[in-house]
Amino acid sequence: MFPSVDSGFYQPTVPTPAPAPASSAADRGNPRSNSLFQPAVFVAALGYFVDIYDLLMFSILRVPSLQSLGLSDAQIATEGLRIINFQMAGLLLGGILWGVLGDKRGRLKVLFASILLYSLGNLANAWVQTVDQYAWVRFISGIGLAGELGVGITLVAELLPKEKRGLGTSLVAAVGLSGAVAAFFMKEWLDWRSCYAVGGLLGLALLFLRIRVTESGMFQAVAQNPNVPRGRFLDLFRPRARAIAYLQSILIGLPTWYVIGILVSFSREFARDRGLPGEVDPGFAIMVAYAAISLGDLAIGFLSQALRSRKKALYIFYGITAAGLIFFFQAQSTTELYAACALLGFGTGFWALFVTMAAERFGTNLRATATTTIPNMVRGALVLISALFTALQSHFSYTHSGMLTGLVVVSLTAWAALHLPETFDRDLDFIES
Repeated sequence: MFPSVDSGFYQPTVPTPAPAPASSAADRGNPRSNSLFQPAVFVAALGYFVDIYDLLMFSILRVPSLQSLGLSDAQIATEGLRIINFQMAGLLLGGILWGVLGDKRGRLKVLFASILLYSLGNLANAWVQTVDQYAWVRFISGIGLAGELGVGITLVAELLPKEKRGLGTSLVAAVGLSGAVAAFFMKEWLDWRSCYAVGGLLGLALLFLRIRVTESGMFQAVAQNPNVPRGRFLDLFRPRARAIAYLQSILIGLPTWYVIGILVSFSREFARDRGLPGEVDPGFAIMVAYAAISLGDLAIGFLSQALRSRKKALYIFYGITAAGLIFFFQAQSTTELYAACALLGFGTGFWALFVTMAAERFGTNLRATATTTIPNMVRGALVLISALFTALQSHFSYTHSGMLTGLVVVSLTAWAALHLPETFDRDLDFIES
């Protein structure tokens, strides 16, 4: 089946059509492929729930856990940023590893291997005794966390018909992102070590659901052809048009981790720098933001369906994010700051759509590699974003450094967004040459 032709400024790939099967590759071995409510959707959603629980657990537990290890307030800010950077570096490395394996070995194997690794990492976090141990365990956990979302979205996108895949991936993200809310309440009820242990046990329990999930028919069809190269990471950078498409796919997601990794995670420090009355709880700020992100992911899925456009829905949510940024830096109280975090969260609820667009842009033999590495490149970009944020503090105030960092992020995203192709109606049954 031939792919649809992009009308965007850049052509993302020069695909070669896969041999025409007797029936759709998405349907082979998947008798319920027309239903939104498939086991793969639920497993991917629950896997992402535990993924987000673990991913955000450090940001929520940063203050109490580092206080427990004997750090001062100043050390909590600096060492906390270092540990987040270790975690993000693990995500960056893991994104490449799992993405390549997802195209070479299959979506299901990688999905469950990543869940196993981050579950074991969560359990190990419950036993750390030093900051260095904490950082390295978060690095290993980051490697595990890197695989679940991209491979899960790839699997769901390939199993569902194009009319429903946007809703399916939004459902995965909405359920998954509520893991941050669960993490906050666990922090309220349990000590920080027990919170990590609960996350590990939840992930291990999820592995028992794997027996009901089927592999993607599209992947199976491509895997049977020895002449089709699969999972070659460097192929994302050649030819030039594909490399530009890959870069654009990364840049359109940058605002999410600028908002979460800098503004929301360090909302307490921003409030103190501006002299706002009261004390901001960063764990509560993260919970508020992620509850809103979960709602945003559902809303943008339905909006994209109604508009029959990924691009239009994305642009609308960019506008909401911009309003949230203005509100955040003009907030006059802790209550307003929490409200700004909620608005920013809802606006950055384009995460599922952004990952879905990545899955729709690349062929089956590179899809898992692209879809898994792209969100993790965005997460890993937090290392660069935080480095810029830290460097600016030598010349500007904490708040002004945050604003200037945001200006850089928004500018890069705007450039990428202006050249996006429309992928709403694209048939995914194609391969990259």
